[in-house]
Amino acid sequence: MDPNFLIDEKAESRVYIGNLDLRITEAVLIKMFTPYGKILSEEFLWHTRGPKRGEPRGFAFIQFSTKEEAKLAKEKMHGRLACGRPLVVRLASEKYVDEAAQDSSTALGEAKKAGLTGSTLGQTSRSAKIAAIKNKLRALEEGGPSVKKQKQADSDSCKDSLDHSQERDRC
Repeated sequence: MDPNFLIDEKAESRVYIGNLDLRITEAVLIKMFTPYGKILSEEFLWHTRGPKRGEPRGFAFIQFSTKEEAKLAKEKMHGRLACGRPLVVRLASEKYVDEAAQDSSTALGEAKKAGLTGSTLGQTSRSAKIAAIKNKLRALEEGGPSVKKQKQADSDSCKDSLDHSQERDRC
């Protein structure tokens, strides 16, 4: 058997999940993707140094047992809202060029207007940026000392909405 076959098979059954809200935990992520196949492993990435040390990086990888399960997870979960943010789900073996090629000139102009750095360009979709801005505005409007309470309430409602969305999928 060709050893490269095993490497390619493994890469094709692994999915990248990006644009994760920081309130989404490893357990919630696994629960969200379990309906699409047998999960062999999960890598939830964390900041290892700097001021954000110990905080989630906003993306993860899940290894499914087959490439068909990975493709199904991609089809069902890509663009789906989780805590108000659309998930970016791709096969780990895919190159991240299709969206970048489509929207490069538009995205570059929008990023410059918004004052975004090159590292954030292409990592979030336009709808994700809009959702994030709306959430921030809502928090600012409510403002004051209740912002911490609001963050906790958002976190609870995020978990509740994820639980309910999974129940819908199982029906």
